[in-house]
Amino acid sequence: MTAQKAKFAPTGTGLYPIFVAIMAVVLILSNIGASKPVIFGPILTDGGFFLFPFAYIIGDVVSEVYGWKASRRAVIITFSLSIFAALCYWIMIALPGADFYDGQEALVRTLGPVWQIVVASLLGFLAGQLSNAFTMVQMKKRSGEKLLFGRMAASTVVGEFVDTLVFCSIAAQVLEIPDVSTFLNYLFVGFTYKTAVELIFSPITMAVMRLVKRAEPEYGIQK
Repeated sequence: MTAQKAKFAPTGTGLYPIFVAIMAVVLILSNIGASKPVIFGPILTDGGFFLFPFAYIIGDVVSEVYGWKASRRAVIITFSLSIFAALCYWIMIALPGADFYDGQEALVRTLGPVWQIVVASLLGFLAGQLSNAFTMVQMKKRSGEKLLFGRMAASTVVGEFVDTLVFCSIAAQVLEIPDVSTFLNYLFVGFTYKTAVELIFSPITMAVMRLVKRAEPEYGIQK
């Protein structure tokens, strides 16, 4: 029996840049929200917890439909735009305020610590997304169009663990996490939550993948 070849679509259509834009917006907003520690009973997380998993969902769609090179390009673009956003925050804070402006302290408290969170988030995002995309594409090259859920689940576990470990290791200092047990709680909750969200949304993600594949007229022409 002949093994199925992995199919991908070229990125010269209207859908690919839309996915990249969504990924970038989600990451930038997540970086702002991540500067706020959030507690639900014994569970410690941050204000960007509900957004960040969706960057990986979009990343899965891009990896599955467009392949490794396109996914890597999307990650680098998102990474670069987040750095640009952080530079803009710094400029906004540094600009002299008008005499009647009384929101400088709030602005600093909201965006001031973001540069450290951005470093953590960007390094985690870069390592995690590339790990996620590489795992998914390599598995697809072996299975073709089959076993979609399996490669989604495997790439999610790999990508989210790498991302969460890198992010939490840096962000813990900014959030003033006091001890190892609290750090492990933060790490475990972040990894478990992000992975669970991706798996719960996997039926929707797979449906989106199928729709995008059908919407891409050149899907399967380019490896």
